[in-house]
Amino acid sequence: MTDLSHLALQVEQLTNAKVLCIGDVMLDRFVYGSVNRISPEAPIPIIRVERESAMLGGAGNVARNATALGASVQFLSLVGDDLPGREVMEYVANDAGVEPYIQTERNRPTTIKTRYIASGQQLLRSDNETTSPIAADTISNLSALAGQLSADVEAIILSDYGKGVLHTDVVASAINAARAAGRPVIVDPKGTDYSIYRGATVVTPNRAEAQAATGIAVNSDEDAIAAATKIITDCGIDNVLLTRSQDGMTLVTKDGEAIHLPTEAREVFDVSGAGDTVVACLAAAIAAGSSLSDAARIANVAAGIVVGKIGTAIVYPDELISALHHHDLMIGEAKLMPLDRMVDRAERWRRKGYKVGFTNGCFDLLHPGHLSLLRQARAACDRLIVGLNSDASVKRLKGESRPVQSEAARAAVLGSLETISGVVIFGEDTPVNLISAIKPDILVKGADYTIDKVVGADIVQGYGGKVVLANLEDGFSTTSTIARMNKGKD
Repeated sequence: MTDLSHLALQVEQLTNAKVLCIGDVMLDRFVYGSVNRISPEAPIPIIRVERESAMLGGAGNVARNATALGASVQFLSLVGDDLPGREVMEYVANDAGVEPYIQTERNRPTTIKTRYIASGQQLLRSDNETTSPIAADTISNLSALAGQLSADVEAIILSDYGKGVLHTDVVASAINAARAAGRPVIVDPKGTDYSIYRGATVVTPNRAEAQAATGIAVNSDEDAIAAATKIITDCGIDNVLLTRSQDGMTLVTKDGEAIHLPTEAREVFDVSGAGDTVVACLAAAIAAGSSLSDAARIANVAAGIVVGKIGTAIVYPDELISALHHHDLMIGEAKLMPLDRMVDRAERWRRKGYKVGFTNGCFDLLHPGHLSLLRQARAACDRLIVGLNSDASVKRLKGESRPVQSEAARAAVLGSLETISGVVIFGEDTPVNLISAIKPDILVKGADYTIDKVVGADIVQGYGGKVVLANLEDGFSTTSTIARMNKGKD
């Protein structure tokens, strides 16, 4: 099973997740239309309104994303005693996956963000909101509920949009209760002082937010690690998942491990709410039992999907699974490379201290015997390269009726296996030129050979490498399988 197939199985477990989302809910309105002229009153476009829509925004969009993935959500937030607030309550009530704990405060307007869109592009956003402090009795109620609810779920999300719900008392109550119950806390932060989230399991700032909080411009992998490490050290937070737009994501743990995840977006139409998708997916996956690194990988794929949609969109499990399988095929193809690139890749692996292994074959109609050989080969090294006979080479070695599958198909199948790190096609009858160029530390061949008969053994042993003879699985042969198939046609 490949790494991405493993993640797809974890996505299926998201229906078991139970999370608490605390944060600033708002109403997101969208005004769609067309622009055909410039106003005579000022150099601005005139939008001809064609339709309007509304949905939950802010922490509400986080809750929407979590329930869309199959998680059940307890949702703690605050609205004003006004028409938009009642509209928010109605949207929340209509989501069967949400158990609402929405508080109401009189004389406080519900936050509304209105976006004007034409030809798929956002032209303008207007905000109706207040930044005045929330009343003391409201903070007390929110704090009490945060502490009470945090012990009843598998993960807690703090979605901070700076509108007042995540007062320091509310944050402390939620984190203290979560830590006492052994529950992870995932924070989408706001502002520049992340010490208010002290004790959180992971925070998910974007590039600009991380720079504002640390003073470090995040322009490279090294910058991302430095900024994340500063947040961990200075603010008492366990881990940081830094989202970096076109540069993907960087996960840095309290143990100093750094994982860079390349962007998964193929087309970007709207980044509205992408951070909501990341924090919701990350929390749901952790709540369902995924490791932090696996949850980050799933969230990265989800973000790549949602930015290809317009508006504060959500991602569904089938979309995630489909994307993971699509990337699985792409990775299989990406592992195939010409010899010069493979030589460079092998050298870079060695510089990192990895032992590079090599084996070869036709691998026409992959069977359990092949898989056993590849597993043994991978167990003997850190990175396994497979030399694959070209179609012409197979034809010379096996006869005019072979291969059954083209070299491209055989390479794609091999590349989809987690045990294999790279595939290189060779047209000669033997891989001696590949072995001389790649200089593997470990050369693996089946035990039906003796070491003195293994092509390239003298080369590898000559520079101190090792030759490994793998045990063979009896009863499996591509040639025999084809013969049996042909016999059935007679």
